[in-house]
Amino acid sequence: MSDSRSMPAMATPASSALVLFSGGQDSATCLAWALERYDRVETVGFDYGQRHHVEMEARLAVRGGMPAVLPQWAGRLGPDHVVDLTGYGRIAESALTADRAIERDARGLPTTFVPGRNLVFLACAAALADRRGLEVLVGGMCETDYSGYPDCRRDTIDAMATALSLGLDKPVVIETPLMALTKAQTWALADRIGGAALVDLIVEASHTCYRGDREHRHAWGYGCGDCPACELRAAGHAEWAGA
Repeated sequence: MSDSRSMPAMATPASSALVLFSGGQDSATCLAWALERYDRVETVGFDYGQRHHVEMEARLAVRGGMPAVLPQWAGRLGPDHVVDLTGYGRIAESALTADRAIERDARGLPTTFVPGRNLVFLACAAALADRRGLEVLVGGMCETDYSGYPDCRRDTIDAMATALSLGLDKPVVIETPLMALTKAQTWALADRIGGAALVDLIVEASHTCYRGDREHRHAWGYGCGDCPACELRAAGHAEWAGA
C-alpha cells in the first residue's frame, strides 16, 4: 500500500475520480493532482452549516480558475456537486458550526472537530461516485500537519475504504495524496503541478480560515491569522517560501 491510497486496489488503472472539494488549500491541491492523473474529474462539496461558509464561494472561484492555470487538463474537469448536510452539522455541533471558542476539549481534541465529518463525507461521496461511474475518491486528509482530527488519520481512511467496499460490494479506492506531507510540502506539490499560476490561485481564491475572514490578506492568502487553520497554512507557506 502506498502512502496515498486506501485499498482495495482496482483490477485496471482508474481513469476517473471524484474530488472531495471544500475550496481550501488542501482540496485545491488535490484537485490539481487529480487533473494531472485522471481523464475525467468531478468535484463534490458539502454544506454542513460551517461558520466559514465563505468556503462554499471560494470553491467556485478555485474551480473556475483551474482551466486557466492548468489549460493542458482543462477538458478533464467535469461537473461539480453540492450535498446539503446542514442537518448533520446541527447534530455534530462544534466550533466550526456554532459560535463557540476554539480551544481543546476534555479529550484533548480541538473544539473545531466535527465528529465523524470525514466519515460522512466519504460515505456521501462514495454513493455519488457509484451513481456517476467515478472510480476513485480523492481527499485532502493529512496526518502530518493537521489540527488533531482523528478522522484524518491513515488508519481511519483505510478502515473507511474497507467498510465502503464491503457496503457497496465493489472496490472503493480513496486516494489521499497529502497524507504524509507537511504543509510546506503541500505548497511545493502545487508549485510542481502548476507553477506560480496555481500557487497564486490558491493564495488568492482558496479559503482555509475557520473564522471565515476574507478581509485580512497575508502572503499565504486570506484569514484571521490566529485560528489553527491559518497558523498551519501560514507556517507551511513560510517554510516553503524560505526553502
